Amino acid sequence: MATKYDQRGVSASKEEVHAAIKHLDKGLYPNAFCKILPDLAAGNPRYCNLLHADTAGTKTSLAYLYWKETGDLSVWPGVAQDAIVMNLDDMACAGCVDNIMLSSTIGRNKGLIPAEVIAAVIRGTSDFVDNMRQHGVEMHLAGGETADVGDIVRTIDVGFTAFARMKRSDVLVPSIRSGDMIVGLASFGQATYETEYNGGMGSNGLTAARHDVLSKYYAEKYPESFDPRLPDEVVYTGNQRLTNEVSIGHQKVTVGKLILSPTRTYLPVLQEILRDYRKKIHGLIHVTGGAQTKVLKFVKDVHIVKDNLFELPPLFRLIQENSQTPWREMYQVFNMGHRMEIYVPGRYADDIMAVAAKYGIEARIIGRVKKATGEKVTVKSPYGKFEYLG
Repeated sequence: MATKYDQRGVSASKEEVHAAIKHLDKGLYPNAFCKILPDLAAGNPRYCNLLHADTAGTKTSLAYLYWKETGDLSVWPGVAQDAIVMNLDDMACAGCVDNIMLSSTIGRNKGLIPAEVIAAVIRGTSDFVDNMRQHGVEMHLAGGETADVGDIVRTIDVGFTAFARMKRSDVLVPSIRSGDMIVGLASFGQATYETEYNGGMGSNGLTAARHDVLSKYYAEKYPESFDPRLPDEVVYTGNQRLTNEVSIGHQKVTVGKLILSPTRTYLPVLQEILRDYRKKIHGLIHVTGGAQTKVLKFVKDVHIVKDNLFELPPLFRLIQENSQTPWREMYQVFNMGHRMEIYVPGRYADDIMAVAAKYGIEARIIGRVKKATGEKVTVKSPYGKFEYLG
């Protein structure tokens, strides 16, 4: 039976994409989190190159709605951060946490997206790079392309390509094994390098979040914000307006800003962790497409048991309450509270969690790894026990 996510023309598992690329060369380290190439830049056999591309996905459509409704340009810099971080944190899972070059590709419908929005996206790019430099992460902007492609882009698409050169001896290839503990780094809260509360959304599941939470009002007022071929029963089916407020502790956050929280990067944290524990870590998993099942792509003959997850953040509770999406599907689509997993022998877990705490990021042991025949993830939550096979 097709999930609502499938009905909306998107896929949490990207099975079709993986099938399409299965015949391609997988690079120097086939099981690495992202493709790693020989040192094509200089030809040094001790080095390798990483070239990665990603986008902010349909988060741009939500930013478009919020900007049109409120006139608030401040949401656009966060979209630039979303697209950049989706590259950076994938590369971090392969051990690359510094000296990264970035190039942007922005496609816009000029009739709907004026110059001030483009300026806000580009300014957000520069500000994010400057912020990371202040926290020890060197990045360099290499320009990019902004194209007016209204015939094929309904509003705006924001993407980045990232390049880095690193020593092969520093590459981290997942070797997750029985006995490992899983340290999860929270996706929500406020890190020391963030300026406001982060709802934890990331850049996955936005199609579901937008349509499940927001009112049909937006379908009628902004038909350009969604695919007109979608069945009406899966288009903006919630009851929330973007400007409704949600209580988060002692503060109130609008629904729109909560979902639009910029994707948190873990680079400052991971840079310090890898400096001291690179050779002790058996795997870093960026919890993106596939959410809590993402790890299945990088393991063999193990059972991943996640039985101590973070208390569900308000954002994901809001999504589920509005959508009534089955909890099993929720854990396959959304990170549900943590977006980075560190697989490590238990004796190092406390030290790693202490590093995260220095940056204001909650961390905990969310589970463990057991030996098995085949690959399986078990999520034990207050909302049920769910098993997913590789």
